[in-house]
Amino acid sequence: MWQTVELPLWFFVLIVLFAAVTFASHFLFPSVRWFFRRRLERAVARLNERLTVPIEPFKLARRHDMIQRLIYDPEVSQAIVVHAKENDVREDVAFQMARRYAREIVPSFSAFAYFGFGIRAARWLANSLYTVHTATQNTAHLKDIPSDATVVFVMNHRSNMDYVLVTYLAARASALSYAVGEWARVWPLSRLIKSMGAYFIRRKSRGQLYRKVLARYVQLATEGGVTQAIFPEGGLSVDGTLKPFKMGLLSYVIDAYDPEGRDIVFVPVAINYDRVLEDRVLIAAHQRGDRRFPARISVVMGFALKMFWKRIRGKHMGFGAASVSFGQPLSLRAQPDVGAVELLAAELKERVERSMPVFGVPLLAHLFLHAQGPLSKAALMEEAEALFRLTIGTRPRVSRDSFPGFVNAALKRMHTRGMIIKDDDHWVMVAAEQPLLQYYANSIRIAPDVENAATAKS
Repeated sequence: MWQTVELPLWFFVLIVLFAAVTFASHFLFPSVRWFFRRRLERAVARLNERLTVPIEPFKLARRHDMIQRLIYDPEVSQAIVVHAKENDVREDVAFQMARRYAREIVPSFSAFAYFGFGIRAARWLANSLYTVHTATQNTAHLKDIPSDATVVFVMNHRSNMDYVLVTYLAARASALSYAVGEWARVWPLSRLIKSMGAYFIRRKSRGQLYRKVLARYVQLATEGGVTQAIFPEGGLSVDGTLKPFKMGLLSYVIDAYDPEGRDIVFVPVAINYDRVLEDRVLIAAHQRGDRRFPARISVVMGFALKMFWKRIRGKHMGFGAASVSFGQPLSLRAQPDVGAVELLAAELKERVERSMPVFGVPLLAHLFLHAQGPLSKAALMEEAEALFRLTIGTRPRVSRDSFPGFVNAALKRMHTRGMIIKDDDHWVMVAAEQPLLQYYANSIRIAPDVENAATAKS
């Protein structure tokens, strides 16, 4: 028993390695995970003290556990059986398909990535490109929401910068879980986006099994109190108008509502810009009649380097104003009559429209489109002020004394981009840029009687 046994060195090293891995996996790793898990729980508890809507335990659940919970959900299990019968495949094959869908959808939220990196990066990027405004009523609207309610931010979709702006401006409220499309599935962007709590959606998928897995995830998240952010238009607006809301995700959320359980509060969010980064790409897609956006990574990087070089030389004037405005929240418990998804979608769309920020470029674009001819500076100021007061939306606080500066900044921006030109002492629209002016004018609403009168004049 105590005799010496000789072993080759490579075999001895292999035994030690196996022993070390076994020790680490059974004793060391669980202790380390427990240590960091406790630290994370304490950090989240401190974070929840300053958030308007606390981070719920559902959002902090391990991704593996969430995937298991999702694929073994009774409704998903039934959908697997139906899929197997309808497509003449074995149930284990359909089960693996559901597992793949679940792994694709379920995020791996990291509070450190979101609040340690994401918020800082969003703040830096937003303030580097835009003069960011926030409506005065935003904080008040959020404070009135019960802390135990599930909050769903419902937003119009103008630009990919929407994610950045809302993440930055809603940082004091909670950690948002975004529904993102196929564009975000590119590695390594996908890993970062999942760590920020976003979940992927195949917008063109029509399979019943996929839709059931997605629906159950959204419903479980809603029941668990996860703060969500959705773009019900289904994609970027290619002509600047607010499109009718699609009802897929909204219907999933409503189906999770229990009158005896958590309230669900929808917060309308209106986003607008003096300049949308992708405006010409979107207009070109609209003119072609498709939704293909050929923005290659080389083009994006080239644009970023160009802006960086201008900034170093002090010639980058920024892209103007950008704003996020929260509308009046809608509670399902307080207004059960809007429980039908069609009524809910129409009501939320109206609230988003009435909260839309009004800026100088969209305002002047509307004015130039309906002008009878060149405008003198005096006439332009007079008509712009009158039109400004008839806009429907969230108007910035601009006094009569500061209004000329508000208009001049927009004029300079439009002139720099070649949207308008100055002929002697008069301003006139560049005919070739009419689609660009129409795109920005479409982002705001004017009182109906003014619109009708302008149309009749034209």
